[in-house]
Amino acid sequence: MMTDNRPARFRGAARYVLDEELAKIVNISMSLEMPLLLKGEPGTGKTMLAHAIAESLHMPLIVLNVKSSMKLIDALYQYDTLTRLNDSRFGDSKRDVSNIEEYIKMGKIGQAFVAEKKVILLIDEIDKADTDFQDDMLDILDQMQFDIMEIDKTISARNRPVVIITSNAKKDLSDPFLGRCNFHHIAFPDRDLMRQIIGVHFPGLNDNLAAACLDAFYKLRDVRGVEKKPATRELINWIRALQADPDFQIKDMKRGQIPYAGVLFKKSSDLYLATHQGSGIK
Repeated sequence: MMTDNRPARFRGAARYVLDEELAKIVNISMSLEMPLLLKGEPGTGKTMLAHAIAESLHMPLIVLNVKSSMKLIDALYQYDTLTRLNDSRFGDSKRDVSNIEEYIKMGKIGQAFVAEKKVILLIDEIDKADTDFQDDMLDILDQMQFDIMEIDKTISARNRPVVIITSNAKKDLSDPFLGRCNFHHIAFPDRDLMRQIIGVHFPGLNDNLAAACLDAFYKLRDVRGVEKKPATRELINWIRALQADPDFQIKDMKRGQIPYAGVLFKKSSDLYLATHQGSGIK
């Protein structure tokens, strides 16, 4: 039987800048015990939000990274038939080969269900999965139980996990799926919010350097035709690279030079476009 062990309210974490609306929808979702679906382009902090909730509320975090080829049963449990066959053939295992349960291993959702403590369950990039996976997964999360057919056993959640689901909006999700989740779109940070974010990562960052980096960063994101725009992670790594270079000078950036552009752009075609559309990259 599930216990009623609701977490405290989430108010942010040390390295996560949280806006008021996002804080509200996180806490409402936890109160209503509904999955929270987060959409937004890569680099908007969707995945890191689950880490921040886990850190803030001192709860274990279990991450299911969704793959396009993944079947729902893989997220629930796996039956290791090969190991059982080898154990029965060679007879050198300490396990009882007649007991199939000894060869059942919980998947990420299964781990969240059998955990002794209430956990955060992050289901990352759900839009990679097909519609059947999405809808069937929410059936499991609604019922908080699933069956292991090989041993005719039902696994029921000891505690209802806090479910965070992310989507990069690359593929539409079904209406039934959307109807069973709370939803929040995380917009890409504007300049003011981004200044707060990099301030968390770089306390005491020189204002002139911050301004020069933000000027260049948002200009580069506006280059037309770029497939993968630089995101928050790239900006943070770029600032690290600039700080690590003893020869770097802010005045060079003000002249149009953008050193270490490969930290910002990870595709040759994007770097080429940025270079040849007047961005000043050298």
